[in-house]
Amino acid sequence: MESSIPLSAKSERRWRSKPLQTSKPSLVLAFFSCFAWLYVAGRLWQDAENRTLLSNLLKRNTAQRPKFLTVEDKLVVLGCKDLERRIVEAEMELTLAKSQGYLKNRLSENGSSSGKKFLAVIGVYTGFGSHLKRKVFRGSWMPRGDALKKLEERGVVIRFVIGRSANRGDSLDRNIDGENRSTKDFLILEGHEEAQEELPKKVKYFFSTAVQTWDAEFYVKVDDNINLDLEGLIELLEHRRRQDSAYIGCMKSGEVVTEEGKPWYEPEWWKFGDEKSYFRHASGSLLILSKNLAQYIDINSASLRSYAHDDISVGSWMMGVQATYIDDNRLCCSSIKQDKVCSLA
Repeated sequence: MESSIPLSAKSERRWRSKPLQTSKPSLVLAFFSCFAWLYVAGRLWQDAENRTLLSNLLKRNTAQRPKFLTVEDKLVVLGCKDLERRIVEAEMELTLAKSQGYLKNRLSENGSSSGKKFLAVIGVYTGFGSHLKRKVFRGSWMPRGDALKKLEERGVVIRFVIGRSANRGDSLDRNIDGENRSTKDFLILEGHEEAQEELPKKVKYFFSTAVQTWDAEFYVKVDDNINLDLEGLIELLEHRRRQDSAYIGCMKSGEVVTEEGKPWYEPEWWKFGDEKSYFRHASGSLLILSKNLAQYIDINSASLRSYAHDDISVGSWMMGVQATYIDDNRLCCSSIKQDKVCSLA
C-alpha cells in the first residue's frame, strides 16, 4: 500500500517535516535570549533606581550639612565680637612696648634690681685658652677685687665675656667656673657655645644678656687683644650721656673677601652687591651701643641674621633702625693717634 502513494506526495512530506525538526533549537535559543534580555534590563533598571536613590540621599545630606563659618561668624555666634577688637589693640600695645624697650626678662640681681643706673657695661671677649691674657688685663687697665667694686659704684661694670663648652660641664667649663668664683669678673653666656665659628653670634648673646642683667646707658664690646684707657673711655661716654640710638665706633667699610680660604672670607659675599663692598660699620675691636639699640638686639635676637664677622653683623642690624652713626677716631685702636682711648695689646 505504501507503494501506491505517489512519489511527489512523499517528497512533499519530507520537505514539510524538515522545518519542524530544525525549529526546536531556534525556539530554545530565542527563549534564552529573551530571558537574558529581561535579566539585563532588570539589572539596568535596578542600577538606575539605586543611582537615583543615592543621588537623592546625597542631595538631602548636602542640604542638611552645616555651612562653613568664618572666624568672624564664630565670634558673632559666641557673642565675642568684641574679642577681635581687643586682640588688635593688644597687638598694637605690644608693638609700642617693644619700640620703647620692652625686655623679655626683667633686670636680674647683678646690678639693677636695686634700681641702680650704670653709665656703661664693658664686655671683654675672652676664650678658654686666654687665661694669661686675662691675667695681664687684671694687672694693667682692668681693676680687680675691691677696685672692681669701687668702679661699679662709679657706674661702670667690666666683665670678661665667654660662652660654654660644646661638652657642657667638662674641664673647660669647670676651669672658668673656678676662676670666676675667685675673681667674680665673668659674664658667662649660658646659651652660647664658645667656638671660633660661633663668634658672630656671640655679640648678639652679649648685648642681649648684658641689657637684661644691668640697666646702663651704654654697652661696650671689646676684643681681648685691646688695651683700654679706661678713664678716657669713661670721659667719652660721660659726654654722650642721654644720647639715644647712638652707634659709636671707628667707622669703616671695605672690600668683601669672596675667595674661600683667605682671611676674612665672607661666605655670603653675593649679598653685598656687584661692587662687593661692605656697608659702613663700626670696627669690631671696640664698638658701643646705647641702651635702646642693645634692647632692640635683645628683643629681636631670634630673627637677626649673623654674618661671618661680628662687626658686620652689628652693622647690618643698625641699618634697619634709626641709629645715629658716631665715627670717633679715638676708638680706632690700630691708629697712631696720641689721644685715642684704645690700643692693640
